[in-house]
Amino acid sequence: MDKRAKFVKLVEARVNRTVKDLRLIGNLSNRQAYSYTGEDVRKIFRALQKEMDSAKARFGGEGAGKADGFRLE
Repeated sequence: MDKRAKFVKLVEARVNRTVKDLRLIGNLSNRQAYSYTGEDVRKIFRALQKEMDSAKARFGGEGAGKADGFRLE
C-alpha cells in the first residue's frame, strides 16, 4: 500500500470516528437526562477547539504540540 492510499484509509476511518464521537457529545445536551453548567460547556468546547487547532497547525507545519488530556473538573 503506498503512502497516499494508507493516508486516505486512515484519515477516513479517524474522521468518521471523530464525527460520530462529536455527535455523541452533542447528545449530552439533553437537559432531561443530564445536568451541566455553562462553564462545563465552555470547558468542553475549549478543549475540543484546542485539539482542533493543534491538529490543524501540525498539517500547516507549525509544529504545535499535543494538548493536555481533557478533564471537566
